[in-house]
Amino acid sequence: MLKLFFGLIFFVISLLNPLMGFAFDTSDPSVSLLQNRISNNFSRKYCKAIQNGFSKDEAMKSAIVKTENIISFSYNPQKKWIEKEDLANQISFQVVNDCGWSFGLFGKEGVDYFKSYFLEVYEKTTPDKNFSR
Repeated sequence: MLKLFFGLIFFVISLLNPLMGFAFDTSDPSVSLLQNRISNNFSRKYCKAIQNGFSKDEAMKSAIVKTENIISFSYNPQKKWIEKEDLANQISFQVVNDCGWSFGLFGKEGVDYFKSYFLEVYEKTTPDKNFSR
């Protein structure tokens, strides 16, 4: 009976004074829309470069630099809320869906491979910049 009483008191206290939770601002639809525009832009540039005969490395560096320049000069205040990992996931998914078949990338394995490749080349190409800031 004593356990039940203490359990009930603990339950009432936790209802009256709940633990604080933190929410991320990236759930904002305008951030998702900006992230979609960036990934679509990157995918178009990368796939077009591959179709024009660029190597994977040349196409990647070119698409990163061109997309970075567009983002750098953007005045959209939402760009500061974009996380690099989320953007890399979305870019990888977009590229694999748009033109991954042309260089042998399919499904989740293709997306994972392209993401790690993208992040590796991105760090080498723009070590002092961040896509979203």
